[in-house]
Amino acid sequence: MKFLLLPCSLLIAMIGYAQKSSNPQPFAKIITAADLKKNLYVVAGPEMEGRETATAGQRKAAAFIENDFKELGLLPGNKDSYQLFYNVYQDSLAGASIEVNGKPFQLNKDFSLLPNYISATMRFSEFVLVGQNGADSLNNADVAGKLVVIMANTPAGFQGFRRIYNSVLQHKGIAAVAIVNDTYAKSGYYKKTIDQSLSQFEPSIKPQRFFISQEMAQALLDSNHVEENATGVKTYKANVLLDVQKVKAATLQSSDVVGILPGTDLKDQYVVISAHYDHLGKRGDSVIYYGADDDGSGTVSILQIAKAFAKAKAAGKGPRRSILFLANSGEEKGLWGSEYFTDHPTIPLDKTTVDLNIDMIGRTDSSRKQGDSSNYVYVVGDDKLSSDLHTISEAQNKKYTKMELDYKYNDPNDKEMIYYRSDHYNFAKNGVPIIFYYDGMLGADYHKPTDTPNKINYNLMAKRAQLVFYTAWDMANRDEMLKRDIPLDNSTANR
Repeated sequence: MKFLLLPCSLLIAMIGYAQKSSNPQPFAKIITAADLKKNLYVVAGPEMEGRETATAGQRKAAAFIENDFKELGLLPGNKDSYQLFYNVYQDSLAGASIEVNGKPFQLNKDFSLLPNYISATMRFSEFVLVGQNGADSLNNADVAGKLVVIMANTPAGFQGFRRIYNSVLQHKGIAAVAIVNDTYAKSGYYKKTIDQSLSQFEPSIKPQRFFISQEMAQALLDSNHVEENATGVKTYKANVLLDVQKVKAATLQSSDVVGILPGTDLKDQYVVISAHYDHLGKRGDSVIYYGADDDGSGTVSILQIAKAFAKAKAAGKGPRRSILFLANSGEEKGLWGSEYFTDHPTIPLDKTTVDLNIDMIGRTDSSRKQGDSSNYVYVVGDDKLSSDLHTISEAQNKKYTKMELDYKYNDPNDKEMIYYRSDHYNFAKNGVPIIFYYDGMLGADYHKPTDTPNKINYNLMAKRAQLVFYTAWDMANRDEMLKRDIPLDNSTANR
């Protein structure tokens, strides 16, 4: 028996070495700008209706991805199914009104509600105004049970609100928060059925959140003779009546789409390559939020990367580890699909060496002033959880794609909190090392109907997708799984 085992062991080792030393470049060339463009005009086309979670458009996109996985010969990633379904609970808004000192204001003309609104009638005799540069003062302010008004009528101000809300307000027991922003207050952006959740029951009541117009803000400020550029945090008098009524409407379903390319001698270990395929859907009958960059670009990239690996396997040069291709829904709602997947994993997370997540790689960051912005990608999270990640990523880029790898968003003090804002984070918080690839496009088209396929830089997008492929190739074929030797910093995990 020992005599027979020795040649088999040598053979397995030789196969592993051959796979590891195979040249990935011929297969990387399968990832082309032309194919990415062809698929993106489908995924981010009008037929997909903006791919909002738990809608017909999302289901069409899921079917397109599933069909592609089948054609590539991937195996179902959820037992005998390519889709991992989860329930979504959706309420309907029966009506809403706001009065300021007896003056009525109208829904979707003077104000609009954000998701997670609750049925409630609230009466406030005062409000807390967060003026310019007031975020730091909020840490010590008494806002429990109060109405908080935030001046955020500029893009910078709105991003500031996001930071304030996530890091301070939602943990201080406020009753309601009003964000002054004309664009969202008047656009009818939030539909009557926008309120979706993963659970019918919440551990606590979240603050009522809504956008208000400049005119409505002025009604609040004028009664106190306050200027719009007020600074700091201060309490003012005003009688505000907020009345929101909703009804529980339906239990819906959404799904992640999961396909597996089996490995060889290390097939019980996994590399995950992920992207979210959902976006913001439709507003009315004619306005579609196409989501070409966010995240049609990531969606079609994982399809092309899957094609490249499938071709390699067909040529006898497939990966040693299995590769799971994961297209998530629900990302725009709060990372729902990846949360469901990591809470109900179809593969063992302790045998998952890495998640390489792609969310927006088709555009360029207009605010990036240093380096060559025609040849870069933001690499996020490679300095966390595993000391192997950065070295491997740098080596693959230096050897093959030769892009500028920008680590701006690895800064622990990043005000945009990019590390926490895409699907990789649900893997990271479960201890799986991650890299998040991102173009930094939070500009004029972000979360607007103008994020369309004609604005994508397909050559740059192909190069970025090839970097993901090369990095995955290395991680799928190296002898050892990545080290997990850097503790996860949970201090800002809920920001």
